[in-house]
Amino acid sequence: MRYAIPAALLFFLAAEAQAAIRTQAVEYKQGETVLEGYLAYDDAVAGKRPGVLVVHEWMGLNPYAKRRAEQLAGLGYVAFACDIFGKGVRPKDTKEAGALAGKYRGDRALMRARAAAGLDVLRNNSRVDPGRIAAVGYCFGGTTALELARSGADLAGVVSFHGGLDTPTPEDARNIKGKVLALHGADDPFAPAAQVAAFEEEMRKGGVDWQLVLYGGSVHGFTNPDNGSDNAKGLAYSEKADRRSWEAMKAFFAEIFK
Repeated sequence: MRYAIPAALLFFLAAEAQAAIRTQAVEYKQGETVLEGYLAYDDAVAGKRPGVLVVHEWMGLNPYAKRRAEQLAGLGYVAFACDIFGKGVRPKDTKEAGALAGKYRGDRALMRARAAAGLDVLRNNSRVDPGRIAAVGYCFGGTTALELARSGADLAGVVSFHGGLDTPTPEDARNIKGKVLALHGADDPFAPAAQVAAFEEEMRKGGVDWQLVLYGGSVHGFTNPDNGSDNAKGLAYSEKADRRSWEAMKAFFAEIFK
């Protein structure tokens, strides 16, 4: 027996089939340096929506950072994974990555400028509500996102996933306009207890609305499966911490974007 499908249902199914996460490479500049970021959004969402700037790890704008941008787009945000290192500048190994990351850690003004250039691209996107923008970063990107906030950038909030929490200018915390969420491995050897304590003091003195979540049994890089599972290396994935930190970010966004 055949059943007729109502026209309204056919239209709905067709629309659902056409709706998808759209992605595209976006070339832009910071000064004379050419950069290339990665934009992701759900074309089924109508009107302006919050934007999220994604800052990559020390390996540069790789598939991991792009996947995070796509996941954020799936939550209804416009996500832009910015490029700190420059178009085509992608470390081939950890030695190169360390050198590149060290360059920007040693020049926080340049780090901030590169992040700000990406923020401008996101803010000027026609789908983005410029009054509702956040930044998230992973490892090196967490450090960068926090530095962007310390620069006084107009952000509703910042989320650092296992990022370095130190800064040469802790007094700049007074410039932070939005809320801060730091998601951190309790056993992270690259950002140990002394650095965490200094970050807490910085946030207090700066009068920042901040949160710090420590994940027990987790080390550096706990959100990236490519890091393996050996905590003894100081860099390892934790499914539990990955899942919990993502949920913490979602709750944070629900608060700052309401």
